[in-house]
Amino acid sequence: SNLGSLKLYVDKLMQLLTVYEQAEVALPADVATAVQATKAEVDLDFMRTDLTELVAESLDGLQRVTRIVQDLKNFSHPDESERQLADIEQGLDSTLRVVWNELKYKATVTKVFAGLPQLVCHPFQLNQVFMNLLVNAGQSIETKGTITLRTGYDDAWLWVEIEDTGKGIKPDNLVRIFDPFFTTKPVGKGTGLGLSMAYGIVKKHGGRIDVRSQVGQGSCFRVWLPREPQPT
Repeated sequence: SNLGSLKLYVDKLMQLLTVYEQAEVALPADVATAVQATKAEVDLDFMRTDLTELVAESLDGLQRVTRIVQDLKNFSHPDESERQLADIEQGLDSTLRVVWNELKYKATVTKVFAGLPQLVCHPFQLNQVFMNLLVNAGQSIETKGTITLRTGYDDAWLWVEIEDTGKGIKPDNLVRIFDPFFTTKPVGKGTGLGLSMAYGIVKKHGGRIDVRSQVGQGSCFRVWLPREPQPT
């Protein structure tokens, strides 16, 4: 609120300053010289431009902070006990922004969303699933790659797909990736519980996770969720 008022005041002061400058030609020579000297001393041209930019950048930063706080609220809710109607794609977007620092230097993210209908679910738990899959996708990319997010649905199911162009998963590991404590990461880099937790959450929703992967080409995880609420 204060920054909004400040921007309004700055705009009005700049408008008034323009009027004053137009009136400078009517000033006595000695007064005009003093005004010009003061303008040079305070570097008025730079200050006029920079002040406007500072206010705009501050407002932009505030909007980004507001969005981050909202994303964090959308991402995790420790008191979630009841299922609720939720926008899965919105949750995926929020989760992506929360983990963006993990991905932005390594991956270009492409989104192909189908406009999913809302789903009765535990949305904050599903966000944990998306977070785990996104972080894993980023970690599988060693230098620079692509992560593609896709969604789709039919009469019975919704699905969310997270595909990467990383190093892929060896065939003998594919059958174990959802086992608790199984990890291919170096010691100290992973607990081996992320995919196991994701599997459990999706299974609780009556869904499943399909995986396809090719070493050196990347992996694709597809989360299937039934459109009709499943008994818990």
